[in-house]
Amino acid sequence: MRYVHIENVESGQYLGRTIFSANGAVLLSEGVQLTVFMITTLKRIGVTMIYIKDQQFDDIELADLVSEETKRAVMQRMGETFDSIRSGKDFNTKHIGVSIDTLLDEIMRNKEVLVQLSDIRTHDNEMYVHTINVCMMSTLIGINMGLSTTQLKELAIGALLHDVGKLELVTDDESGDPRKHHTWRGFEVLKHKRELSLLIAHVAFQHHETMDGQGMPRQLPGDEIHLYARIVAVADTYDNLLFDLSEGRRMLPHDACERMMVLAGEKLDREIVIQFLRTVSVYPTGTSVKLSTRETGVVVGQHRGLPGRPVIRVVKGGGDDMEVKEVDLAKQTTVFIESVLM
Repeated sequence: MRYVHIENVESGQYLGRTIFSANGAVLLSEGVQLTVFMITTLKRIGVTMIYIKDQQFDDIELADLVSEETKRAVMQRMGETFDSIRSGKDFNTKHIGVSIDTLLDEIMRNKEVLVQLSDIRTHDNEMYVHTINVCMMSTLIGINMGLSTTQLKELAIGALLHDVGKLELVTDDESGDPRKHHTWRGFEVLKHKRELSLLIAHVAFQHHETMDGQGMPRQLPGDEIHLYARIVAVADTYDNLLFDLSEGRRMLPHDACERMMVLAGEKLDREIVIQFLRTVSVYPTGTSVKLSTRETGVVVGQHRGLPGRPVIRVVKGGGDDMEVKEVDLAKQTTVFIESVLM
């Protein structure tokens, strides 16, 4: 399958990955043949990129860090939690803990898999997909940094709940009042949950603080920002760079990785950014690219140690004259990706 912009999708093509709603329900199933109405609806609900099936790349399989089944279960739990917070009711932290245990088990089993944020976003599900992505990336960074199992669970729950302050009616990030900022509101929600570590509440509180002391809501200097919050800040920043549905634009992964390197040291913890860059796929599988040889192809494989040097399948001609070859950029060191084709 290939990863393409919604504007380049045509009626009659087949969907390569299932699209979920905010509560984990299926909106469109993998394999459905897309119609003009479906494509128009996907655009209307904010979808910008999708996977489509392609006979020339049918053998490509995305290596998932966490299974779709687990993601759906976590989204359902998060939906229940967020609904409770919106209505001012208490929420069940045990359910969150059980979901996190399952998610952590899968991440530990698949920790050698490069992160590819392949879930299709809509206006409805973007907050849920964002929190799961931040949770997965934060956990991988924590594993790379040698955190204990207890620390990883605290970090993962903190990452999953880092934006809960956005659900409060009094939240206003533009007011100039730090106590109305979603970070402060999230801390107020979580600090009263005695069954949760206070460090989890501080992830919500501090994840928009920056290493130069110019962040929100308290302008903390870098050495006063807790490790968990510094890790979540890196994951949160990357996911936000990739997806900006509010303005209908997105930064490509390789551009986002370059931006992360620029932010390292000044805004983000440099060591954590280095660990992060070891976990993420710079050119996700299914992406169409143009090589320095002037050939075009699709990313079909990854290298854990060299995320910026994937395997590219180049297809030329058609029918009996079709020529297919794979270019392993880890081995062909004089060939480079010149641009990404959407």
